[in-house]
Amino acid sequence: MVTCQPVERRRPCRILGRVSRANVDLVRAGYEEFLATSQFAANFVSADFVWDMSTFRGWPEQQIYEGREGARRFLEDWLDAWEGWQLELEELHEAGEKVVAVVRQRGRSKTSGLEVEMHFAQVWTVRDGKQTHMQMYADPAEALEAVGLGR
Repeated sequence: MVTCQPVERRRPCRILGRVSRANVDLVRAGYEEFLATSQFAANFVSADFVWDMSTFRGWPEQQIYEGREGARRFLEDWLDAWEGWQLELEELHEAGEKVVAVVRQRGRSKTSGLEVEMHFAQVWTVRDGKQTHMQMYADPAEALEAVGLGR
């Protein structure tokens, strides 16, 4: 089992946009629980939650992971591939019912031994106090553009 560790903070996470505190706080709390437990934060998502990799340019694996169990399975498989894996939540951008999380991760691949650092974004859709959908983007600018917050 991989233990998730936050990357040493260079600055606090910034919240940008016209902030809906409830949505941003919900997304932030999900990241905090994940980092504290190394487990998918299922209590923050709806039963019909969708983890969507179809917007992650070049993703060769399964595109859609359905439900809490699908998301849990994706994360377990992902974490099993890394040694010293770390995650840092850098920014949160509010866009109506969506929250864009700009994230950085790093670790060493167990198969190749290469150190990898990745900057990406996740767009979380929030309805009725639960996360219902997450779309992954390889480029944070693509995620911001997708929700109408292009820079």
